[in-house]
Amino acid sequence: MKTDFLVVGGGIVGLSTAMQLALSYPDASVRVLEKERRLAVHQTGHNSGVIHAGVYYEPGSLKAKFCRAGVEATIAFCTRHQIPFEQCGKLLVATTPVELERMDALEERCRANGLDPERLSAEELEDREPNITGLGALFVRVTGIVDYSAMAHAMARELEEAGGTIELDCAVTAIAEGPDLVSVATTKGIFEAAQLVVCGGLQADRLARMAGFDVDFQIVPFRGEYYRLNARHNDIIKHLIYPIPDPALPFLGVHLTRMIDGSVTVGPNAVLGFAREGYSKGSVDFGDIASMLRFPGFWRVMGANLFSGIREFRNSLSKKRYLALCRKYAPSLALEDLEPYPAGIRAQAVMKDGALVHDFLIRETPRMLHVCNAPSPAATSSLPIGAHLVNRIGLQREVLGLAPASATAA
Repeated sequence: MKTDFLVVGGGIVGLSTAMQLALSYPDASVRVLEKERRLAVHQTGHNSGVIHAGVYYEPGSLKAKFCRAGVEATIAFCTRHQIPFEQCGKLLVATTPVELERMDALEERCRANGLDPERLSAEELEDREPNITGLGALFVRVTGIVDYSAMAHAMARELEEAGGTIELDCAVTAIAEGPDLVSVATTKGIFEAAQLVVCGGLQADRLARMAGFDVDFQIVPFRGEYYRLNARHNDIIKHLIYPIPDPALPFLGVHLTRMIDGSVTVGPNAVLGFAREGYSKGSVDFGDIASMLRFPGFWRVMGANLFSGIREFRNSLSKKRYLALCRKYAPSLALEDLEPYPAGIRAQAVMKDGALVHDFLIRETPRMLHVCNAPSPAATSSLPIGAHLVNRIGLQREVLGLAPASATAA
């Protein structure tokens, strides 16, 4: 089974890349391999649904660049495909004097990333959000909400309309690159391609190692646990409500998120996962645990974040402690308001020295591109990421003498 372009991974980044390859090279064949029986099962299907504006990211980083472009691209794509979205805006709420001081740096970061945040006093915050309490807030108007699974399936349809194909229930078991092609062994047989793109998400490190890369990082899974507010609270907020993050911690903290279906979720926390693809509480994969324990970077990152990790576990085990995080800025919430909601799992790349990889990490050979780390906001940024990968594929084609790199990603 031969093809021009082979893409491993049926999440939103893989589908965006495949769709744009098919549109950019209409005479070429494009095939997607997905190990699950459905598309968008993992990070895409367990996403918070936020169209991020790019508030927190290092100016000049790929995260900042892709996110800013991703907002416009996401809205244009959803408009074209009639996928519901809403730019309701986000309020970053300071509840302590220390957080007010941190808000100054966050406002500067927003402006460095091309945003125009509005600073609100405690009184102005109360006027906009009567159910939210704080000493002040930053309002970022371009932040929005959408269903990323719906976007991923629209990308799949556009790919197939352009002549591409999708193989489901097709797990990759081996990858070998030769001088003329890349051979990919799967549970459905062997596929050969002139060029391969791997968007493996939670399995990115294993697929890179399978392809022969000297892998100096590992994916460490962090569970993001959510609750959904009882339906009587669907109108509790008009915007997305985020805390001011602690710069010493790698995650953003528990927030209130309006969903595109009208509900409101609370979360996520960030708890070490014991299974890369185990979404139910108590999920354990002994192979995943063993690989973490053998990896020196795991011990280093755990040691550096020991106290915050213990705190996250305690909050995970206690619904009352979880509620207390929300009541800092939403004091009217009660324990019975928190109802079950599916967890998500973040694929966090960690280097051998214990450093968390905060930006996109892409490794390549003459015929392969591996997306080894696609951190949040990868869903918001999926269209610019796909365009970036298509451009890099074009440069590879020039070097290989396959075709001019004049095609432009959609």
